[in-house]
Amino acid sequence: MARTKEFDPDAALRAALELFWRRGYEATSMADLVEHLGIGRASIYATFGSKRRLYQRALEHYAEIRDPDPVTVLSQPGPVLPAVRALLETYTRQMIEDETRRGCFVVNTAVELAPHDGKAARSVAAAWAEIETALVSALVRARAQGELPPDRDPHALARFLLVMLQGIRVVGKGDPDPARLRDALREALRLLE
Repeated sequence: MARTKEFDPDAALRAALELFWRRGYEATSMADLVEHLGIGRASIYATFGSKRRLYQRALEHYAEIRDPDPVTVLSQPGPVLPAVRALLETYTRQMIEDETRRGCFVVNTAVELAPHDGKAARSVAAAWAEIETALVSALVRARAQGELPPDRDPHALARFLLVMLQGIRVVGKGDPDPARLRDALREALRLLE
């Protein structure tokens, strides 16, 4: 007869996400996971398969819970540019206020694993493509509603904003100088006037 799990796999996944997010993949050992999750190594392997697979599941979970969710923010009815501005402002504020400097889990994955891990690279690309698609859709609506001039390219502007949003995360993690982040934000917002 199969034994029932003596732990909550969802709670274990959330705990693993927190640990990986704080320390990174390479700096987190299986012993660290056993201690932090409060479950045995065999249970981790039986439930998640491997440390790499647990990390991948944590990355997928992060994509589900990220706050703010750009797709939700940008798909609201009504004027579009205030939502885009709010998204930029929120990313900037989060990085300025992030005393732990843990940054964005997707960006951390892009920097640490994507250069040598194809699955991680595809996950990062998918996360960024989702944001870019939401931005393009929002900016096309903004142009149709007269919020952007007809000669503005929603695709190019969306790509700029995606790079800006991710850059805010990288710079905020490395050196969250509020003046630097606020100056960059102000210049990005000028493009949306």
